[in-house]
Amino acid sequence: MGERGDASEELGATVAALTADDLAPKRRRQLLGRLVGQARARGLGDLFKPRAAVRWMVDTVAEIAPHVPVRDLATLRRHFEGLDDEALAERLVRNAARATAGVGAAGGGVAAVEWAATPTLLSAPVLLAAETIAVVAVELKLIGELHEVYGVPLPEGRGQRAVALVHGWATQRGVNPMMPGAGVGAVLGTAARRELRDTLLRRFGRNLTTLGPFLTGAAVASYLNRRATRALGDQVRDDLRRKRRALPGLPPRSLPDAP
Repeated sequence: MGERGDASEELGATVAALTADDLAPKRRRQLLGRLVGQARARGLGDLFKPRAAVRWMVDTVAEIAPHVPVRDLATLRRHFEGLDDEALAERLVRNAARATAGVGAAGGGVAAVEWAATPTLLSAPVLLAAETIAVVAVELKLIGELHEVYGVPLPEGRGQRAVALVHGWATQRGVNPMMPGAGVGAVLGTAARRELRDTLLRRFGRNLTTLGPFLTGAAVASYLNRRATRALGDQVRDDLRRKRRALPGLPPRSLPDAP
């Protein structure tokens, strides 16, 4: 494996670790700091060019998506014993919202240090890009696991599944398994990249709150991340309920009506 491949694996490992449900705050800050360092090392050097940051994020989301650890239904049942489908889905959304809130708090904590040491404010766009990537990774994992809970199949194959999840995240919907060719290529097409870019740009702008002075940024970023992940989870759950009912040949499951 070449230097580029090694760097990709290291980046993927960092992002995968950041998606864990039960990270201690100190560990989350360490991992986010590592991600910032990896972002710098991978060419995000135009620190005052937001367009460069967004292009980097689009490329990086596509690259890290195959590394996001999505638990299958059997594993989820072992980790959350005694929960029915709806309770399990609710727990996954709650845990993901807590995780992205933790990323916002960690990013705000790093930014607070940078306010205290003015020269390092030059790294602010890198921090925002890294925080956005971490949040997207948590939400990609959530979308994949919600598909497992609701029995809506994702494409087979690591690359194809990753593309489907990225498309689901960008559109804030579940994957439609009845559409031939949807999310089947291992490379994001031009339209899909544009959709991903636009969604990332909105998230990147929201994460500017991380740069609030001292710990105010941490509190606001934590709240906004939690709210956005909760909204995403609820929207994807509603969509997957509808898709589940429309799938032929699958046994019915007791799912409440979507609003």
